[in-house]
Amino acid sequence: MSTLIHPSAVVDPSARIGDGVVIGPFSIVEEGAVIGDGTVLDGHVIIGKNTKLGSGNRLFPNCVIGKSPQILGADENTPIGGLQIGDRNVIREFVTIHPSMHPGETTVVGSGNLLMIGVHLGHDCVLEDKIVISNYTQVSGHCRIETGVWLSGMVAIHQFCTIGKWAYAAGYTGINHDVPPFVIISGHYPHEVRALNKRGLARAGLTEPQKETLFDAFKFIWRSDGPILEKVKELADRDGLEEPVKSIVDSLLNSSRQRFGRYLELFRE
Repeated sequence: MSTLIHPSAVVDPSARIGDGVVIGPFSIVEEGAVIGDGTVLDGHVIIGKNTKLGSGNRLFPNCVIGKSPQILGADENTPIGGLQIGDRNVIREFVTIHPSMHPGETTVVGSGNLLMIGVHLGHDCVLEDKIVISNYTQVSGHCRIETGVWLSGMVAIHQFCTIGKWAYAAGYTGINHDVPPFVIISGHYPHEVRALNKRGLARAGLTEPQKETLFDAFKFIWRSDGPILEKVKELADRDGLEEPVKSIVDSLLNSSRQRFGRYLELFRE
């Protein structure tokens, strides 16, 4: 496949452009960037210095990917880290993704994700795979979003939060502490766990027995009397927990180690 670069595009000579790449009008690819095979940049897309994109990505107009993070006191000469994006991601109009604020560190986006219009990913985030983030959702720095998460429109996420795999957040949710895997949440400050995400369980490919154990665990943790943490500790002491249940238990135990329920804050320094 031949690579097509529009005459109005600006591509730094040091950038590495793969086979079959399309770079649209008025797009900019800065120094040291890597664009993988078959990736398409529509018009007015900006790819910052040393940003790495894998193969088969599609970036829609007016994305700004890999420019300096939003930190006080920084300028164009402030040393920063990198941004690495995997394969087959769809990044819609006006999405912004920032590299790490720390030299030698990296903001990471996995593969097969859909980031809709106006999504912002702050510095030092890690996104895994098969994630859907809907319009104008804002993800603060240092967050981790695990595989299969679905965030509806205009969700706001505090720094250092972890969103567990195959969880779902309803529109306008304000997330200020960790979210366990497989659950549906809504509301804000604090958000509340409402139910298990049945669609997420199906997308995750869980067996019927695994689903049944998850529903039993959910009822025990969130629908029976007593403090949640005590019930989680009781589950943790049981032998032979199914992996999906164990992932919920581990998430809640980890979150409980930090006073605001944000496990990643334990590693802030």
